[in-house]
This record gives sequence, C-alpha cells and structure tokens, in this order.
Amino acid sequence: MYRNGTRYNIEQSQTQGVLLFMGMSSKKPTILITAGTRPEAVKVAPLIRLLREQGWARVRVLATAQHRELLDQVFEFFEIKPDIDLNIMQPEQSLPDLTGRLVPAIDRVLSEEQPDIVLAQGDTTTVMATALACFYRQIPFGHVEAGLRTGRKYYPFPEEVNRVLVSRLGDLHFAPTMRSRDNLLREGTHESAVVVTGNTVIDALLWAIERDLPKTFEPVDGRKMILVTAHRRENFGAPLESICAALCDLVESRDVEVVYPVHPNPKVVETVEKHLKDKPRIRLVSPLDYAEFVAAMKASYLILTDSGGVQEEAPSLGKPVLVLRDETERPEGVEAGTACIVGPNRERIIEKAVELIDHADAYDRVARACNPYGDGKASTRIADVIQAFLVKGSIGA
Repeated sequence: MYRNGTRYNIEQSQTQGVLLFMGMSSKKPTILITAGTRPEAVKVAPLIRLLREQGWARVRVLATAQHRELLDQVFEFFEIKPDIDLNIMQPEQSLPDLTGRLVPAIDRVLSEEQPDIVLAQGDTTTVMATALACFYRQIPFGHVEAGLRTGRKYYPFPEEVNRVLVSRLGDLHFAPTMRSRDNLLREGTHESAVVVTGNTVIDALLWAIERDLPKTFEPVDGRKMILVTAHRRENFGAPLESICAALCDLVESRDVEVVYPVHPNPKVVETVEKHLKDKPRIRLVSPLDYAEFVAAMKASYLILTDSGGVQEEAPSLGKPVLVLRDETERPEGVEAGTACIVGPNRERIIEKAVELIDHADAYDRVARACNPYGDGKASTRIADVIQAFLVKGSIGA
C-alpha cells in the first residue's frame, strides 16, 4: 500500500511470520490514537501514557467525543489531553447519522496529521469509522482488543458487526486472549498480523487502584453492596424492566443495597426511574467517573453488568460478575469461573445472586478464580509490536 510515496509492504511470510514496514524516514513516526467513548478511553489511556513516556514516536490523540462528558472524565483522570477533539456528539444521535459525520471528520484529521499508523480500541462506531477512513487512505490501522466474537449479528448491536468489519479493515490485530486470536485466524486473518497481548483494561485498573480513590460507596453498616450497570441497546424495554424487577426482589429479600450508575441514554433513564426511583436501599446515581467507578467496584460484594469491560476488570478485584446478557464475547471469564451469564432474566438473576449472597463457599470459588484477561503488561507488548513495525521493520520471529 502507498501513502505520499511511502511504501507499506505487509509481507505475509509463512517461514518467518513477519510484517515489514518499508521506506520509513529517520524522523519520529507519528502514531494517531482515537477514542470516542469512556471504555475506549480507559483502555487506550495506559498505552498513550506508555508511548509518550518512551518517546520514540510522536503520539497524537484524537477524541471523537461520541460520548462527551464520560470521555472527558477518563482523560482527566489519566492526565491525558487530546490533541484533536471532534466534539461529534449530538442529542439522541442515530447510528447512521453518527457514522455519516464521523468518517469525513476523521478523514480530515488523517489528511492533516499524516500518521504512520492509527490505533483504536474495541468495537464502537468510532472504531469502525476510524478503520474505514484509514482504509480509504491506505494508512495502517492497529486494532486493540481484536477478535472478540459472539457469532451473532445483532448481539451485541452494533458492536458485533463493528468488530468483524474492523478485523477485515485492520493491519495489526492485538488480541487480548488466545481465543480471540483463534477467532481471527478462523476468519482468515494471517497469523503474522495477530499478537496476543492481554487486555489493556487491566493495565488501566492496576494504575488506578494505586491512586487515592473516593470512599463514596462504602456499604452502610457492613451491608453487602451490589453494583449494577445496564445500558446496552439489546436490553432496552422489557429486558431492562426484568432486570429492575430482579433488583427490587433482591433488596426486599436480602440485607443488601444496590448502587446503580444510570447511563444518560433517555431509554435507560426512563425505564430505570420508572421502576427503581425512591426504592429503599437502591441508589440511582449519575454516571461515575472512572476513579469513582473503580472505587465502587472495590467496595462492592457482587457486580451485575451488561458491560464488556467490567467483566474483565472485576476478577482482578476478586468480585463475582453476573452478566446481564444472553451472549458474551468474553467467554474466558465464564470458563474461568469469574463470571456467570444470567441474561436479563429476573428469575435467573435472583437465583445466582442469592447463591452468592447466602453461600460463602460459592462466593469464594468465584472470587478466587484467576483473571484470564491479563497481567497488566498489555500496553508494553502492544508498544513493542508497533515500534518493531514502524522503526525496526518487522515483528515476529
């Protein structure tokens, strides 16, 4: 592939398994890293910090602000100031409208910045649009957290198709686990382009817990606290109503309290406030910044979530997770015993939550299970691969 007369040769060698980057000048290469939502920012933050500390590349950060305030909070906590801010978010934006505004806006940034490689994390519309814009300009794209799959087109929506498309458009694939790597290879991605790194969310979490965290969410009188996050599109309507009903049942039948940071999406707010507002021992709070959320996870006894990142973070804190989805692209946690899929099913949620609340042996088995998502060194592995790709000329054996 070519950009401004520079030849990028992604060479697939069966014997050496390498990627070659040819024609790089002696000046520092430019790395552009994009983020649009809070989870993306959390997971790229340790990589941004590390690359800037290493100093061998010019690192530029692009915030699309697909989520505005939630994104800003994370960057502030990690002491990162974006170099470019598209401020793309609009009230009740649709996916077609968001995509239609993102691609040309990112393309303009690519034209101005002339990056040697672009990195993005995850499966949001920002990531898909970034990969597409890079493809149009034939700029290498590196996908952090590559290879996650449920195998179902609409679960989760639109993330499952986003990440499949990004894998077809990308050049370097940083898989968090061996299963993710296997997914990519099964789809035809060349093995020389895939590196298993662990998940950068663990890097971020370990950095965060070394800081002074707020004490806002310490349980009252030793009561067990259940932390809840539920906001995915597939749970809008009746599924979220079922989740709310289960929470009401739990606080009525057990000595627990619920803390629920409510996502600002109007469809979430309307349902949650209708069913949970002013209920005893259920605290509905505004979305937490990252430091507050880490503190809430540490203070919790049990976590109920439809979030992907929380499934990865909680095991490092020894917290069992009930997954409020029918499918998960993170089956490693289920297999390791750190998570259990209960779906947005009232009876199933209550059954598993009560088992963990009432039976210490069942709780201890989950709390002590090994985290399959990494050791806190994913950013270092990713940085090494990028440096080899851009500066040294190859990765692999």
